[in-house]
Amino acid sequence: MPMATLIDASFVDYLILVIYFAFVLGIGFLAKSQVSESMDFFLSGRSLPAWVTGLAFISANLGAVEIMGMSANGADFGLPAVHYFWVGAIPAMLFLGVVMMPFYYGSKVRSVPEFMLRRFGQGAHLVNAISFAVAQLLIAGVNLYLLGSIVHALLGWPLPVALIVAALIVLSYITLGGLSAAIYNEVLQFFIIVAALAPLTILGLHRVGGWNGLTDKITAAGDAGHGPPADQQLNSWPGQALSGFDSSFWSVVGIVFGLGFVLSFGYWTTNFVEVQRAMASDSISSARKTPIIGAFPKMFVPFITIIPGMIAAVLVTDIAKVKAGETVPGGSSGDGVTYNDSLILLMRDLLPNGLLGLAITGLLAAFMAGMAANISAFNTVFSYDLWADYVVKDRDDDYYLRIGRIATVAATAIAIFTATLAANFSNVMDYLQVLFGFFNAPLFATFILGMFWKRMTPTAGWVGLVSGTLSAVAVAFLSEDAFGSWSTGVIPLGGQGAAFLAASVAFVVDIALSVGVSMVTEPKPASELRGLVYSETPVEDRTDPNEATYPWYRRTVPLASIALVMVIVLNTIF
Repeated sequence: MPMATLIDASFVDYLILVIYFAFVLGIGFLAKSQVSESMDFFLSGRSLPAWVTGLAFISANLGAVEIMGMSANGADFGLPAVHYFWVGAIPAMLFLGVVMMPFYYGSKVRSVPEFMLRRFGQGAHLVNAISFAVAQLLIAGVNLYLLGSIVHALLGWPLPVALIVAALIVLSYITLGGLSAAIYNEVLQFFIIVAALAPLTILGLHRVGGWNGLTDKITAAGDAGHGPPADQQLNSWPGQALSGFDSSFWSVVGIVFGLGFVLSFGYWTTNFVEVQRAMASDSISSARKTPIIGAFPKMFVPFITIIPGMIAAVLVTDIAKVKAGETVPGGSSGDGVTYNDSLILLMRDLLPNGLLGLAITGLLAAFMAGMAANISAFNTVFSYDLWADYVVKDRDDDYYLRIGRIATVAATAIAIFTATLAANFSNVMDYLQVLFGFFNAPLFATFILGMFWKRMTPTAGWVGLVSGTLSAVAVAFLSEDAFGSWSTGVIPLGGQGAAFLAASVAFVVDIALSVGVSMVTEPKPASELRGLVYSETPVEDRTDPNEATYPWYRRTVPLASIALVMVIVLNTIF
């Protein structure tokens, strides 16, 4: 009996996929010839221009979070999901470029945990390295799960088989070419993703009668009790549908502080997956501009992710039934249709053959870019910050290059198992936000306090990290459905609101204990803090002396100012 498929693809669609995979593997083989030492494999020899690293910076983030997670959010919550971009991303990206990248790049560290080693010593370094490595394995599993779901939807293969095949594809080019292969593929994938998803918005809006037609249909569904009230879905503030708070005041506080500050700054400024792209730049000026260049396309991503999700909620019958609270059999996982299926089902119902193949290729490109980013960051931290520092020290460079490739294979195999965790969530964004609360929120608290307060001590570094992480885990388990069936429901707040609360608690606990411990323990001498603490680092160490000679559109601060004005305008319009 032939296997059932969710998407009815044609020969042309499959041909587009084959051509794409040929390019991906070709880039891997070409990049392999440039890898002669570990710095080439892990950081591309610090040789890439800003426009390449800028596009790779944003493409590395265009994985499951952006594509399936945000389209699921659009279908589930509506317009408030834009906060993940205009409040929860752009300000932090600009802060990273203007303020923090000079410390990362100027200190010549190879990873974020290595920066923690220099600032706080081995305790904080070991905690950060282990927590980051675990986080990347879990998040790689999310990308792999969705990648396998697409293969399952196309070919009807059982999901475990689809996961293994998808993992082998990503493994092949990362193992061959390291970070260069990942970055050049990410640049290619960025353009494919945009070309693949833009037609969904254009054709979808045409089908529902434009923006006014979409709002009318969402209003009618909300009035019928299908999902949150229409006014909550069609207005970004106060965002109660997204935050889970009944109070409009606490909803705004949760979004601004929990998402816009703690989760956002925690993710974008300390997450080595993103920072690694900037660290591969050819100069400190390029490193600073990398996240700022990425901010311009980032602010328009909602139009090709969230809007299609909102369209799917009224145009795709199965998603409309899910929103009405019905159970619909099938879906990409085979266990029932969920909001995660919104984009796939919209593609099925909306796109003709050929264009369908391009859209499927775009999804595969997105999930491969996301997973490759997680794996390439993991192999760097594992090889440099764990294996070389704590297991086998002082070996030659070829040895650590081999360890990096072995770590890549091992991480891919583990991701196949962590992918099964993602299958337990109808909206993967809930799962991801909980993970970010565990790992990124306390790291940001430690990092930002240590960067701007020279009195913070090494002991406070690791105590703050551990306590912040444990407090986030405790809040998640006490919340309602924040971590699947393991949550107890003692705190009557579920979904992404619980993630905002867990992150906020982690941040406050980390800061409070770090300050308290610092007051009773010995700080490092000021002479050891140059390049690590703002007040102890001369201006010339934080800037590129040549940047003043560049035209305005190549300078960091003017570009950041333009991006900030643009995102304020978008927030005002919507």
